[in-house]
Amino acid sequence: MEERRNYNNRPDRKFNGPRKYTPRVATTERKFIIGRQPILESFLSGTNIEKILIQKNAQGEGLSEIKKAALDNNIPIQLVPIEKLNGMTKANHQGVLAFISIVKYMDLQEVIDFVVAKGETPFFMMLDGVTDVRNIGAITRSIHCCGAQALIIPDKGVGALNEEAFKSSAGALEHIQVVRVSSLLKAVDTLHLNGIQVFTSEMRADKNVHELDLTIPACIIMGDEGRGVQPFLAKAADYFFKIPMATNFDSFNVSVAAGIILYEGMKQRMFK
Repeated sequence: MEERRNYNNRPDRKFNGPRKYTPRVATTERKFIIGRQPILESFLSGTNIEKILIQKNAQGEGLSEIKKAALDNNIPIQLVPIEKLNGMTKANHQGVLAFISIVKYMDLQEVIDFVVAKGETPFFMMLDGVTDVRNIGAITRSIHCCGAQALIIPDKGVGALNEEAFKSSAGALEHIQVVRVSSLLKAVDTLHLNGIQVFTSEMRADKNVHELDLTIPACIIMGDEGRGVQPFLAKAADYFFKIPMATNFDSFNVSVAAGIILYEGMKQRMFK
């Protein structure tokens, strides 16, 4: 009997800290892996996968292994009609296609351990429902410029970290740790277990952003401009704050708001 292979690449993955920046050529072409066995082999080789498309009602060998490996590695799966796959490639896709990611996603606990081991105080940002990749790129740039260490995103409901996001970040995506999780609420639990306090903005909050203590281990949750942070996630936060404005206009753009908050955190940490 053929030995069953382990397609979960997490246990053997070694975390060596921040990646060095290598310039990339921006392109609109999305590279992908076609076929069941090539995708399974990509898990063994540690290839970074953004998401996997699987034909609706597809059956047969290899599919259960692909789904399990995707679950183990927090890789989203999207069920699509065969016409979509046929429109993306003329090759024999066997009902499965995986997008290659330009980002190496890290484990949250590994990142926390690494930051603490360096003697740094954790300063993270979490995105909830932010779908505009240009905003995400701009936020990533501010994260890096202001000395924060990591970006936490969900595996669904957030803009893809594609070439456009990379371009908007001016290469900052190569310099920070990016964590992708299956549940933002579970991520908050992990942060709390590690003594990291969670902050979120609320227009009706009593405290202004400059009145917060951002020198402590902290994670800021930024929500979609329209609906904000989801109620169940906001309920799990430790502190609420608002960004004061000179007018009664609706609100700041999410990337601008993130930049203001990150800059305040940097200022407090540099001049405490």
